[in-house]
Amino acid sequence: MIRSVLPPIVVAVAAIALLEGIVRVGIVPAFLVPPPTATFRSLTSQGDLWTALGQTALGAGVGFACSALIGTMLAAVLSANVWMRRAFYPYAVFFQTVPLVAIAPLLVVWFGRGVQTTAWAAGIASVFPVIAAGFAGFRSADPALLDLFRLHRASLWQTFFKLRLPSALPKLFVGLRIAAALAAIGAVVGEFITGLGLGGILTIARTQSDYPKVFAALILSSVLGLVLFGSVDLIGGLLLRHWRNA
Repeated sequence: MIRSVLPPIVVAVAAIALLEGIVRVGIVPAFLVPPPTATFRSLTSQGDLWTALGQTALGAGVGFACSALIGTMLAAVLSANVWMRRAFYPYAVFFQTVPLVAIAPLLVVWFGRGVQTTAWAAGIASVFPVIAAGFAGFRSADPALLDLFRLHRASLWQTFFKLRLPSALPKLFVGLRIAAALAAIGAVVGEFITGLGLGGILTIARTQSDYPKVFAALILSSVLGLVLFGSVDLIGGLLLRHWRNA
C-alpha cells in the first residue's frame, strides 16, 4: 500500500516545491502562475469554494448516476437487437461529437439555472463511454456458453443476468471509470453557463484576476473527478471479485 502511494506523493511534493521556488525567485511571474502557498490560502480561507464544491459534487453525482443507469440499459438493448443497433448506435456516436459547451446554453433555456442543468451537462458528457464499453461488454459473452443456454431453453432474462451481464462487467466498469471523470468535467462546463458551483467560481475569479482562487477551484474540481473515479474503481474491484469468486 505504502509503495503504491508514496511515489505520486513524492512527485507532487517535489513539483509544488519547485513551482513555489520558481515563482518566488521571479522566473515565472506570480500573475501568470500563483505560488502554491497562495492557492493553499485560498483553499483554507474562502468558504464559498467549499459551498461551490458541494453544488458541483451534487450535479456531477446525479448526472453520473443517470448516465450509468441509462447508458447500461441502452448498451444492453443495442447489443441484443440488430435493428436497434443499426438504427440508433450512429446517433449515439453523433450525439457524443456535439461540443457540450455549445449546447450548455440550451440546457439553461430548457431546465433553468439550477443544479438540474449541471446534472444534465454531467450526464451528457459521461453517457457515451458507458454505452460504448457496455455494448462491447455485452457482446463479449462466450458463444459456446450462449449455445449452452439456448440448449437448456434459458429465458432471455436468465441469459442476461447469468451470462451476458457477468461477461460485460469488466468492460462496463472501464467505461464507468472514464464516465466518472467526465461527469466532473461536464458539471463544471455546465456551471460556466449557470454561474453555480466551481464553474461559477472559476468564471468570477478569472474576471477578477484572482488567480490563486482560480487554481484553488481547479484543484477542487480535479479532486472531485478523482473521488468519483476512485469510488467507481473501488466498487468495480469489489464487484468483479465477487463475480470471480461466485
